[in-house]
Amino acid sequence: MKLASYNNGRRDGQLMLVSKDLTKAVAVPAIAHTMQQLLDAWDLLQPQLQELYEALNQGVLDNAVDFDESKCLSPLPRAYQWADGSAYVNHVELVRKARGAEMPETFWTDPLVYQGGSDSFIAPKADIELASEEWGIDFESEVAVITDDVPMGIDEASAEKHIKLLMLVNDVSLRNLIPAELAKGFGFFQSKPSSSFSPVAVTPDELGDKWHESKVHLPLITHLNNELFGKPNCGVDMTFNFSQLIAHFTKTRPLGAGAIIGSGTISNYDRSAGSSCLAETRMLETISDGKPSTSFMRFGDRVRIEMLDENDKSIFGAIDQQVVEYKG
Repeated sequence: MKLASYNNGRRDGQLMLVSKDLTKAVAVPAIAHTMQQLLDAWDLLQPQLQELYEALNQGVLDNAVDFDESKCLSPLPRAYQWADGSAYVNHVELVRKARGAEMPETFWTDPLVYQGGSDSFIAPKADIELASEEWGIDFESEVAVITDDVPMGIDEASAEKHIKLLMLVNDVSLRNLIPAELAKGFGFFQSKPSSSFSPVAVTPDELGDKWHESKVHLPLITHLNNELFGKPNCGVDMTFNFSQLIAHFTKTRPLGAGAIIGSGTISNYDRSAGSSCLAETRMLETISDGKPSTSFMRFGDRVRIEMLDENDKSIFGAIDQQVVEYKG
């Protein structure tokens, strides 16, 4: 299934069932008004939605409307939990070098994670409003999963069955605020403003054989100002898969239905695939040339993040956002 949340003037939006080809959508208030309501009772409601999804794809629902990505909030407009991992340790290694930080060996055996703000996600077509270009504005193209209720202490083998939906992420980062903030020894906050998610969330079966080993085996495509920036494959060089991340997150706590778990920035050792954030590109330039030549984002810059299937059709819709100055 494919699902979205339309902006209806309410905080949690209106749950919409979306056709496989992203052309049609239908509200399903008789089943669930919001994405969170669906996730709270997934096992009960999913079969009813699946039946409607098949009818929507067959074109036999009289109340279906044209799907409009511009009406979408993030699939979960707000969430009880947004926790982001750094599953691509190659990326972590490069970015830590950029700020002169050592790379502990444990990073290869124990996932690095942070808990993000989940009360105000940016809609996938909305502007990214920030007060200063001097903060080092960066995008981070990622994949995320949404879970149902996950018990504390779950093992890796049992974790995947709790993954109900997949979506794309722009984990906005303010690179020039990170060093001073982490130097305090307590973690990200100001340097990680609101994140954005793709217009559509999809069940893993929508990816067919491109979803296996708790990984998405497709390129994640990022354009910066209409030019291709990177298309690394999400299934390549992923040190920790989503089952491993979930097992790590639940070591000391359960996860509630609607928890969002991010992969961290997609990164491949094959540099011809490009990058999924500016910080990585700048670090590679520093290694090669002694200094970075790529600037961070400026007001007016636009980033587009999308994933295509084998027929070059969009799977999740596109995150497509412009950075603008916040006026208050």
